[in-house]
Amino acid sequence: MTIQVGDRIPSTQLVKVTEAGPEQIGSDEYFAGRKVALFSVPGAFTPTCSAKHLPGFVEKADEIKAKGVDEIACTAVNDAFVMGAWGKASGVDGKVTMLADGNGTFAKAVDLEMDGSGFGLGTRGKRYSMLVNDGVVEQLHVEAPGAFEVSSADYLLGQL
Repeated sequence: MTIQVGDRIPSTQLVKVTEAGPEQIGSDEYFAGRKVALFSVPGAFTPTCSAKHLPGFVEKADEIKAKGVDEIACTAVNDAFVMGAWGKASGVDGKVTMLADGNGTFAKAVDLEMDGSGFGLGTRGKRYSMLVNDGVVEQLHVEAPGAFEVSSADYLLGQL
């Protein structure tokens, strides 16, 4: 069943992109004791994700954090090296943490997978944003297929 507001983030592994290289991190540890604005994109370097979704969170990072968010993170079903290269190319510079979900484990655990095989992408994560407070989902905004409205930085900022 798809994760809902009030649910705890399931225990899974993610890979945090750091300057020292990929770092395995458990979701329990990552979300514990802080407020995280998490957004998911279908793929690094894809058109809407690169032109609008990630840049919006980079541009609005200071405003979002000023509303009490401790960290902003982007996840995608891509490996850590792709996520790192995309973050560098997009100038995330400490504003957005890149979290690789290379095997789609997190996307599956929260039941927010999509079938992108028609576009040669295979199974990916849906486009969404969520606000997670100490491991519990406070807000969840899942996009309709092909849409980019409720998962944007502007929309989330308006909900804070």
